[in-house]
Amino acid sequence: MQPFALNYARPARELVVSIPYVYDSGLQLNVLADGRVAACDHALLREVGTTTSTAGSKTHFDD
Repeated sequence: MQPFALNYARPARELVVSIPYVYDSGLQLNVLADGRVAACDHALLREVGTTTSTAGSKTHFDD
């Protein structure tokens, strides 16, 4: 028996996203291509909403 929801479920479209920052393990922060801290770029924060990385969740249990 197939669950009812599977009759209507469709795969989500894959979004092509370009992330303008990378994680710097030395600073333990996300940085922009020019070396500035990504969290200090107000225009970037307005556009993407956050600059999360997985680093905190690997080192702190309460992130």
